[in-house]
Amino acid sequence: MNHDVTESKELRQLEPLGQLRPINYYHEGDTVPYWSHLPYISRYTQAVPVQQSLLELLQGGGYILYARHAEANVGADQPNLSLQDCTTQRNLSDFGRSQAATYGEAIRRARIPVMYPVVASPFCRTRETADWAFGGDYVQIDPFLIDIYRLNGNLSPTEQRRILTNLQSYLEVEPTLGNNKVIIAHSFPSGVGLNSLPNMGTVVVRPRGEGNGYDVVGHLAFENMVNWVSSNVD
Repeated sequence: MNHDVTESKELRQLEPLGQLRPINYYHEGDTVPYWSHLPYISRYTQAVPVQQSLLELLQGGGYILYARHAEANVGADQPNLSLQDCTTQRNLSDFGRSQAATYGEAIRRARIPVMYPVVASPFCRTRETADWAFGGDYVQIDPFLIDIYRLNGNLSPTEQRRILTNLQSYLEVEPTLGNNKVIIAHSFPSGVGLNSLPNMGTVVVRPRGEGNGYDVVGHLAFENMVNWVSSNVD
C-alpha cells in the first residue's frame, strides 16, 4: 500500500530524538542486569549461534548493521499517516519493546563497537526500537529511510531505481574508524535491496567507500542476539 507520508520541515535534517524513557543499562559488576527480568528470554533457549568469524569481524568495526524494527503489531498504518502522530501508524507491542532492549544489550554484551548516534527512520516504531536499544539521547532520525518504507508500496520502476541508487550511495559510506554504524529502519520487498527481513533481523554490510559499492557479508537473526545475551560472549 502506498501511503501519503507527511514530512515536516524539521525532518529534513538529522535531528536528535528526545529520551522516550530512561533505560537502565547493564554495566559489568552489576549483580542483576535488567534484561534478566524480560519475560521472553526463555522462548529462545535453543538459539542458533552466530558464526564466530562474523562476530569477530563486527568486534573489529568497519561495518553497517542494518536492522528492521522490532515487532510492531499494534494499530495499522493509516491512509492519512503522519510521522508526528503515532496513532496513525503501526506501533511496537510490549514484546517488540523487549526485543529492542535485548538487541541493544546483545550488542553491548558482544563488545561490538557502535558509532553514535545510531540512525533511525522517522516512523514511531523505528524510533522507539532505537530508543529501547540504545537510548533516545543516542539516536538521530534520517528522512532518507522513509524511502525504504515506500519501496513496499506501488512505485514506478523509475522511482524504485532512484531509491535503490541512493541506497547504494548511503551504504557505501564507511563508519568512523573502529566502529560499526547501526541503522534501524524497515524491511524490503522480497528480492529488492537488502531483501525481506524479520522483526529485528539484521543485515551486516561492508561499505567499500564512496563510489565503490558495498558487500553483504552476513545476516543476524534476533535469535542470535538472544544467544549473545544468555551466554558469556566476549
